[in-house]
This record gives sequence, C-alpha cells and structure tokens, in this order.
Amino acid sequence: MSRRLVSLTLDTLEDLPRPCRQCVYWELDPVSAERACAAGDPGLEKEAWVSQTLLEWGSCGKLAYVDGMPAGFVMYAPPAYVPRSMAFPTSPVSADAALLMTANVVAAFAGGGLGRMLVQGVARDLTKRGIKAIEAFGDAKFGDADDPSGGCVAPVDFFLSVGFKTVRPHPRFPRLRLELRTALSWKSDVEYALEKLLGSMSPETLLRPVRPAPATRSTNG
Repeated sequence: MSRRLVSLTLDTLEDLPRPCRQCVYWELDPVSAERACAAGDPGLEKEAWVSQTLLEWGSCGKLAYVDGMPAGFVMYAPPAYVPRSMAFPTSPVSADAALLMTANVVAAFAGGGLGRMLVQGVARDLTKRGIKAIEAFGDAKFGDADDPSGGCVAPVDFFLSVGFKTVRPHPRFPRLRLELRTALSWKSDVEYALEKLLGSMSPETLLRPVRPAPATRSTNG
C-alpha cells in the first residue's frame, strides 16, 4: 500500500470530497457564505479563496493519497485569511499560530495514521515559514443533529489523537493547540522504530558504509 502527501493546488482541489469542494464555511464570513450558497455555486468562491491564498501566502492544504486514491485532507491558513475564525466563542486564534481549519479522512482509510501524517505535513510546511504552532477549533459534539457547523468543524477527539492540547475549554467548540516542534519530533520516533526493526540502534551504522581496513586486506593476502 503506497501513501503520499501532496500540497493543495487548484489542480488537486478537485480531489477534495464533493461536499468539501463546495463548502465555504471557513473561507467566507457567515453572511457571505449564505449568499454564496443561495447563488448556487459556492465552489467558485472556494476556488477563488484557494487561488488568492496560494498567491498571497502559499500552500494552504495537504492531501493524502493511498494507492493513488484521495484518502484525506487538511486545510490551514493564518486567521486573517479565515473570516469564520472570529465567529467562535473561544476565538481568537493566538498571534503566533496558524489555523488548521478542517481535517477529514475518508472512512475507509480511518485508523491508519493518515491524520497524523497530514498534520505532520502541515507542521513541516509551517516550520519553514517561521510559524511556531497550529491551533484549531474542535467540535466536542461532532455528529449531533443540531450541529451548527454542518460537520465542517472536525471532532475534538481527532485533534487530541494527533497531539493537540486544549488551550481554551468550551462545552462545544474548545480551541486546541499543537506546538510544531512536538509534531516534528514524531519523525525521530519513526526513525527509532526503523532502526530497531533493522537490528541497529545507531543511525551512523545505517548511513555509513563499512569499509574493510587495509591491514585486514594485507593479512588476507
């Protein structure tokens, strides 16, 4: 099973699940979002938002593929690019953090570590830009019939499972935070496991070829 992570672009935008491709919950303020939905094609607004964010700020999403099939995605941006970020009871997002707007893993691929893989991809990207943390609003009652977000806010349990910690509690929409250095440290955990699997605990042993000493060669000769 091959897994790969790619950045969200106008080309890969089409690989988002159709409901998410047409959703502008995060990208527009509540009034503008209602207006776009009433006009009948919120997908155009979604595309315009992604295009503007890519041009002005850079990569704003990651997609995970399993054997070539879209299996999950995350979207993120500075809070200034996300009008909905000010509409939560636990707003605003901290000044040193980017906002992870939403995350989704296709049910058939759930439980396989894709969520962690996506978040680590975001962490690598944001670290290069000098950002120290990611924050997110989680839904503590995800899936309830009275869900005011229509499922656009990811479950609190998802964020907790990939290392986020609650920084501002709320019965419905707590704000959570992940220090990027924490996510990046997962790589060393993977390397440790790999080295153990290969029967060596020394990275140098794995990377440096073993060369026979000249004395050994002369003795054998």
